[in-house]
Amino acid sequence: MSYSLATLWYERQRYLPGVLAVGFSALLIALQSGLLLGLFSVTSIPIDRSRADIWVGQPKVESVDLGRPIPESWQSYLAYPEVERTESYIQGYAYWSKPAPAGGMELCMLVGTRLGKDALGAVDGLKAEHRAALSEAGAVVIDKSEFKRLGIEKVGETAEVAGKRVRVVGIVEGLRSIAGPYVFCSLETAHALLKMPPGQTTFLLAKCKNPEDARSVVERLKNTTDKVDAFTSLQFSRKSRVHWLFKTKAGIALGLAAALGLLVGMVVTSQTLYAATAASLREYAVLRALGIPRWRMAATVVAQSFWIGVAGIVLSVPVIFALAKLGNLLGAKVDMPPWLLAGAVTVTMLMALVSGLMALRSLRMVEPVALLR
Repeated sequence: MSYSLATLWYERQRYLPGVLAVGFSALLIALQSGLLLGLFSVTSIPIDRSRADIWVGQPKVESVDLGRPIPESWQSYLAYPEVERTESYIQGYAYWSKPAPAGGMELCMLVGTRLGKDALGAVDGLKAEHRAALSEAGAVVIDKSEFKRLGIEKVGETAEVAGKRVRVVGIVEGLRSIAGPYVFCSLETAHALLKMPPGQTTFLLAKCKNPEDARSVVERLKNTTDKVDAFTSLQFSRKSRVHWLFKTKAGIALGLAAALGLLVGMVVTSQTLYAATAASLREYAVLRALGIPRWRMAATVVAQSFWIGVAGIVLSVPVIFALAKLGNLLGAKVDMPPWLLAGAVTVTMLMALVSGLMALRSLRMVEPVALLR
């Protein structure tokens, strides 16, 4: 191990490209994955920022934005002793007609909920004054960052959704959408704008007396009927994110970009180690002439790849955190949980070790007779 470190230090110019390749791979994998997590965490905002413990929708619902109408009378399915209360929740896509002079249309996501202080579906960003203002027919609240996208300049302006007039009565922050902008309103307004028949809703929400009972209630509900699909809030949040991650072009594209970074790093690191090993054939031939077994030299090459991986990761980690912070400041949400960073480090180290194994092919040419040439 000390011989490997000494070789890397005295031949650092030769091995520097490999260190940089590993560092770049770790950087790209971590940031792409963090951006992916941050991007698709937006899709589950209505779930994560609500107070509901259980979400009930039509069978095989894939995501919170893909719900279809179900009867409100199905609340009877939630009549369990553990359930404290239930309520309706409406969410659906509609077209927002921008006011003049902007003009044009934008697809938006309507979110209609109860407006009470303890409403289960209302996101935590809606303040008391928002809830009071939303009781007015046609009143909506949007995220401040979506003003330009929706052709709005200030609170109080009007627009049209599905051909009906709406008025912006308040703004929230941190509730941007990956698809259409979120437009928050009352259940009554959502019913009118989405032209939903009376007695219909998109989801049924439930609050348990003890949140830990939510999982058992969901299991019993699934075993009782196949007319509905039920999830705990955590399960539905994960399901919505996974849907966007693996079943949409955006998720697939970002995943392929992260895989490409890994591949590029592996190829560059492997070629760097191969070239460095091939350039040191005479030194390895001396070791072979001294009786050093070939497996010991192979272990040296693998040890070098290990230390190259460590050096690359050490260089990349500060840059990863700096770029993640910069991305968040610029409005591109980058999630960097510890498990993600640990996973990126593990994958990068495996890549470096595999690159070292691939470089071992150059040792096949090591023979003491090379010293006589």
